[in-house]
Amino acid sequence: MPQSPVPVFEPADGISSTAATVVVLKPAGQDLGPRAAALDAEMGGLLSRICADPACLAKAGTCTDIIAPPTVSDRRVIVLALGTAESLDALSLARAGGALAAHLEGRGTGEAILVLDPIAGAGLSPAEILARVALGLRLRRYRFDLRSKRPVAETDRAWRLELVGAGKAELTAALARINAIGDGVDYARTLVNLPPNHIHPDNFADHLETLREAGIEVEILDAARLRELGMNALLAVGSGSARPPRVAVLRYRGKGSGEQPLAFVGKGVCFDSGGLCIKGGAQMFDMKADMAGAAAVVGLLLALARQGSPVHAVGVLGIAENLPSGTALKPREIITTASGQTVEIFDTDAEGRLLLADCLHYAASRFEPSVIVDLATLTYSVMRGLGSVFAGLFSTDNAIAAQMIAAGETVGERFWQLPLDRAYDEGLYSPFADLRHHAKDMEDGDAPYAAAFLRHFTQGRPWVHLDIAGKELADGDRPLGRQGATAFGVQMLEEWVHNRNGKHNVA
Repeated sequence: MPQSPVPVFEPADGISSTAATVVVLKPAGQDLGPRAAALDAEMGGLLSRICADPACLAKAGTCTDIIAPPTVSDRRVIVLALGTAESLDALSLARAGGALAAHLEGRGTGEAILVLDPIAGAGLSPAEILARVALGLRLRRYRFDLRSKRPVAETDRAWRLELVGAGKAELTAALARINAIGDGVDYARTLVNLPPNHIHPDNFADHLETLREAGIEVEILDAARLRELGMNALLAVGSGSARPPRVAVLRYRGKGSGEQPLAFVGKGVCFDSGGLCIKGGAQMFDMKADMAGAAAVVGLLLALARQGSPVHAVGVLGIAENLPSGTALKPREIITTASGQTVEIFDTDAEGRLLLADCLHYAASRFEPSVIVDLATLTYSVMRGLGSVFAGLFSTDNAIAAQMIAAGETVGERFWQLPLDRAYDEGLYSPFADLRHHAKDMEDGDAPYAAAFLRHFTQGRPWVHLDIAGKELADGDRPLGRQGATAFGVQMLEEWVHNRNGKHNVA
């Protein structure tokens, strides 16, 4: 199995007398609560003395081991610092959980009890605090590994963690959502981590079986059907590969959801060589991850289905390989897209917007969604413009854009809204076709021109374009994940949908 077993989280009433490892979740600036105080008494006051050291609790995520003399206690106690009550939020708690996962892993510990006492002034419920710590622990725990002889095989056993400090019903509900998010993130990460000989247009559908098991309808449109639909832009992107492109259509209808869906469109270029405008070696090395937008849509729908979210959501994934050959797309070709608009081709390495053009039109015309969101590792310019902190967001609806930006801040997937102005259409003028697909100045900031191009295929629907280029892979371990795929966008969109459902339920 290419990924590590999923940790098991179980609500518990108290600290078992046989528990070998106990983790005390401790805020700064507050006395020990009743559970921690009982543990402190068992340890002869050692816990309170350790917590009196300011360095122990000064920084959220700090893990301090306490090993009492055998004559006092045979438990190992770990103090996990949460920061001040005022600073507690979903992201800080998840990061603390990620730090705990790394700490437990370093000590070869896979079973523990996490103990929380009431925190005065906390803005989150005890169940939400425990669940967010659990989410961070799970996200950091994920490992992808295809080695036949794993040096860490012993640590790949399933972890079991009991959670103490919240009502069972409330904690069970919170964990259901957290585990669903974890399922979606894990799955999206694995899709992106798979090498390009393991996932490609011919077998992409095989990797969607987990969605079917979760109650999501999966429909695959083959090349013949794409030709019938006039999806010539997508077909052109994949024309250089021996593996023809497909479109995967995913549909989840939660209980109580309405007829009009939310539509999520994902760029699924399983490998992007640049086509005839071929990339340099350094640029090409990570292009197996050019399907991260499609993977994020898969992860999102799985997260929604696993928690039984009351939403109607569809996913449209454009799946192709952009490779050079005698049949590959050439600059200056003119393609008639599914919308009927003609497009003059320039840089064949700007293939993502062609693929998305047909998929956006298909999603808009078939499903008439209330909102369309697309995710794509689309442009180098968004990386140059925003660096490593933010991904780019373009939208025809500023209210939705603000909601998504706020959702991203909650979970640590940050977006910055960039201009979607009609003036950019001037750069898309062609004397021979309805549109040219790339601005004339190849060195100009390309991201807003790409967004302006895509807007022509949304049929006037409220639309958000997420350019996540540069966010799909991490080159080293991070607080909430290891080196490799990040599943960027899954958590933000799940949070946005969750908040949207809440507002609609109140209404």
